[in-house]
Amino acid sequence: MIIRRVIYEGQKPTPEQIAEIRALKAENRPILYDDEFPELTDEELKEFRPVHPRRKRKVAS
Repeated sequence: MIIRRVIYEGQKPTPEQIAEIRALKAENRPILYDDEFPELTDEELKEFRPVHPRRKRKVAS
């Protein structure tokens, strides 16, 4: 769901808008697992690697 609001400079959100934003925060929503996306085990989580591994920085000489 996408909700768009136009906020003009100096405009403050209404109490209703603040309540909507707080309700949409991820921390207020439970994680829902299903057959297509099951919860991962600790072993499966350990297998994850960064898509782009960090490169060693070259030091200017």
